[in-house]
Amino acid sequence: MSATTLEKPLTDPVRLERTPEPCVMVIFGASGDLTKRKLLPAVYTLFKAHLVPPNFSVVGFSRSPMSDDEFRSRMRDAAEKFAGSVDTTTWNEFAKGLRYISANPDHPEGYQTLTGVLAQLDRERGTGANRVYYLAVPPSSFQPIVRNLQSAGLAESEKGWARVIIEKPFGHDLESAKALNRELDSVFHEEQVYRIDHYLGKETVQNLLVFRFANGIFEPIWNRRYVDHVQITAAETLGVENRASYYEEAGALRDMVQNHMLQLLTMTAMEPPVSFEADTVRTEKLKVLRAIRPLCGEDAPHCSVRGQYAAGRVGGEKVAGYRQEPGVDPNSKTETFAAVKLYVENWRWAGVPFYLRAGKRLARHATEIAVQFKQPPLRLFDGTRALPPNLIALRIQPDEGIALRFSAKQPGPATRVRDVTMEFGYSTAFGMASANAYERLLLDCMLGDPTLFSSSKFVELGWSLVTPILEAWGQPAPDFPNYAAGTWGPAAADKLMESGQAWREPGQPEASAGTRSK
Repeated sequence: MSATTLEKPLTDPVRLERTPEPCVMVIFGASGDLTKRKLLPAVYTLFKAHLVPPNFSVVGFSRSPMSDDEFRSRMRDAAEKFAGSVDTTTWNEFAKGLRYISANPDHPEGYQTLTGVLAQLDRERGTGANRVYYLAVPPSSFQPIVRNLQSAGLAESEKGWARVIIEKPFGHDLESAKALNRELDSVFHEEQVYRIDHYLGKETVQNLLVFRFANGIFEPIWNRRYVDHVQITAAETLGVENRASYYEEAGALRDMVQNHMLQLLTMTAMEPPVSFEADTVRTEKLKVLRAIRPLCGEDAPHCSVRGQYAAGRVGGEKVAGYRQEPGVDPNSKTETFAAVKLYVENWRWAGVPFYLRAGKRLARHATEIAVQFKQPPLRLFDGTRALPPNLIALRIQPDEGIALRFSAKQPGPATRVRDVTMEFGYSTAFGMASANAYERLLLDCMLGDPTLFSSSKFVELGWSLVTPILEAWGQPAPDFPNYAAGTWGPAAADKLMESGQAWREPGQPEASAGTRSK
């Protein structure tokens, strides 16, 4: 589908099926960075592409003093910066539905104003008493907002529907996650709660299920008989930036492994669902989490590695170490790198290790799932060098696509075998860039489709898997920092890999020699 096709009015039957009812999205924390960079550009893009009705409306709710016109002006600047070009006519139509409330979301007073604004939008724009509440706020504000919505009678809608989107982190350990779920359950029904993980909105993550279950050539080899191991990497070149206060309490394990990476693992390892409906897909993902071998305290040191970056060079530029970042404790023991080895003990995957690796200030920005296959049982071609094993790499970011590595004969009279790579890229294959992940997820929430959102059970099972690691890591940390910025992490991560294996360098056809820079 070309970009011009997306601009056409709603006449395509497929497009009509994906158009939600008129609704209002209330964004708590509307003056924050997430709204500016992701949420507002996403909903404007949906509006421009006619994927939401023309009377779709947004109410910003935040402490910062601001008028409706000031809010519209700031949001237009955000759309121009983060959503590409802004058409004046389209923006003016979109801006008619923008409102702003200056109030403390933790206090009940502003919710009477919110009730009035929502009623006004229902009358003037025909939004049908349908609401999406987006909590783009710190976790400490979740409970008061939820309670205030209930007290104001806004948690349910007699004439329409009400849904709430919760940003991560969903707690900071198992007990806090359970407490948060109990709080949400006391106000909203589970089908009203959408726990967002933006990784699941990325095209390659969604394409993983299509790749596996719509192609007869891959699924028969997607098991312990043929797969040697799986590596899932989420590497960032960025440091902690302006998130020091959050990151000091979270660390890499909580920030990335417990949510994003477990989601990628379950989609890689799940069984085929009986249909592509939310309940069936979620059920198969839960089965994977339940099948993962539980870790106890004494196992954690053998199945996990943590690290913290020191000063180094990233992209040829000198960067500071984590402890020198603004807002970070100079003696911080917070990990900026986490690697974990897990086993999914079911019939399909028994004995196949899954390696999860996430870190900041690594050598390259890349998120990738690499499925490495076993070597042939017999080496037939004498005199040839040892060849890398066959591998399927699913690149999630930044260059979304899929690569298949296999062996082929090099042209010439002698039998020389070398590895080659076949690649598929979204931008080259379809002639268009992938949509922003938030566009897909916000649209799904408005449509009432929770397939790509985390259930309460998934959140709690995820925490139950990483909590033993957190407890083991509560002991004295290794000497930090233990890897230089611009490398692939601490040397101890090499030892996590089993004999004969090496960490793959994401985005490269060849396996790397290890986690450190060469």
